[in-house]
Amino acid sequence: MLQHLPRLLAIWSVIARYRLDTLLPPPPSLRARLVILLLRLHPYWWIADRRARQPERLRLAFEELGPLFIKLGQLLATRRDLLPDAVLDELAKLQDQVPPFPARHAISIVEQELKAPLAQKFSRFDETPLAAASIAQVHTAALPDGREVVVKILRPGVDAEIRRDMALLRDLTALLEERFPDLAQFHPHRIARDYEQTLLDETDLSREAANTRRMRANFLNSPLLYVPEVHGDWCTARVMVAERIYGVPIDDTATFTRLGIDRQALSEKGLTIFFTQLLTHNFFHADMHPGNVFVETANPTAPRYIALDVAIVGQLSREDQLTVARVVLALIHRDFMEIIRVAHRAGWLPPGANLGQLADEVQRIAGRALDKPIDQVEFGPIMVALLDMARTHHLEIPVQLVLLIKTLIHVEGLGRSLYPALDIWSLAKPLLTRWIQDQIGPAALLKRISEQAPAMIAGMPEMPELVLDALTQMRNNGQWQDRQLRELAQLRQEIRAGRRRDLLVTTGILGGIALALLGQGFVATAGAVLAITAFAWRLAAG
Repeated sequence: MLQHLPRLLAIWSVIARYRLDTLLPPPPSLRARLVILLLRLHPYWWIADRRARQPERLRLAFEELGPLFIKLGQLLATRRDLLPDAVLDELAKLQDQVPPFPARHAISIVEQELKAPLAQKFSRFDETPLAAASIAQVHTAALPDGREVVVKILRPGVDAEIRRDMALLRDLTALLEERFPDLAQFHPHRIARDYEQTLLDETDLSREAANTRRMRANFLNSPLLYVPEVHGDWCTARVMVAERIYGVPIDDTATFTRLGIDRQALSEKGLTIFFTQLLTHNFFHADMHPGNVFVETANPTAPRYIALDVAIVGQLSREDQLTVARVVLALIHRDFMEIIRVAHRAGWLPPGANLGQLADEVQRIAGRALDKPIDQVEFGPIMVALLDMARTHHLEIPVQLVLLIKTLIHVEGLGRSLYPALDIWSLAKPLLTRWIQDQIGPAALLKRISEQAPAMIAGMPEMPELVLDALTQMRNNGQWQDRQLRELAQLRQEIRAGRRRDLLVTTGILGGIALALLGQGFVATAGAVLAITAFAWRLAAG
């Protein structure tokens, strides 16, 4: 960790200068109190200016600390149940109001990436950014044919900042796993590695362009979601040009009220989009904070969502899809034992786990959330209790689901702000039931058989030879096993013989030494000879 000392000191200085420790609840343990005391030992804590008492301080600190902390602030901004509104309003600015880098740098990057002067590629380029975030900033422009576009430009040096902070996080999580074995079951080090790659993927705008095109194809002509068109000839690893869209952020509830947009219907439409991405397409937007989710307002009676910044996406294996769907459906049905059985079949539980006890604990923790509207449920304590249960019972938390959990936190936070009384369970139940039926029902089985029938028929001429090979292999395996058993029996006999020999040698040596020490004359001589003979025999026998 010594190589990270300069960065750790910089983080300590920022935390102290903005007195971020005062935003935390009273520390529950002696160790936590010692950490708070350490933070306050920094001289900056004692000479902090008035900004250390303003709601903007957390946002300013995250901006100063860089991309990784800005991402954390974006996630916190969707959780109205965790921090005061004034602080969260400031954190919301991290979604698209981070201080921009100079326009001259932006123009230089565009010209370098597109290998042409700006005037050849655009009929207009607005130097004042439309938005600026942790990874890139956006300028409005027009193509030579007059089409309005946005030009997304990667921040200079952002990938190096991410690598620096993620190296610190990787080493820190490895140290935590070593010092606190209970944390190892959550795989924090592996999660940090995977998240680093996710963030670095976000710094490749050509990858974001490909993701955007794929999601646009998934929802082409959809009444639910619109994805802007990407202009591929203007896209590189550091620059992406896409169609300019017009709408309002998903958290602009005042505009929805003014236009008479049905917020309940809009929130239900958003949940349908999420489950469609997760189950039907298996390609979901994994960075759904308000800066990336807009709503069309041209037709207030049938508004559509608009998806932006499709840089971070997630996919699950078919097995993980089925597991997640079954767990959520069992939760909706309040079948807590089925939740544990599904988790057990998925390999999330350790051998010998008490399934009944785990089902009772899940019911105790999560059951109360099913009987309340979303605005009355405190999700923070529920998540803490579930994680504590996982630690206590040594449950394996699959790393591939971490991105999905992060997305669910975003979705739930957006739903809470848009329409707090949204009945997630009633809306999700038919969607999940229908999808599971499509995946494992009789029709799905017949479809799978019909799809595989040509390959099965083509392989039938080879079937006799394959059967013969399998029987021959089984016979050879049987002969090999017989030989192994004979060798094992012989080894056991040799071990038993060796033990008897060692017993005789030990008895001879000890007896001979006793006679040599206690006897006289011939008896003492015979004892010494016995001990030497026994020892020599043991050496000769190996």
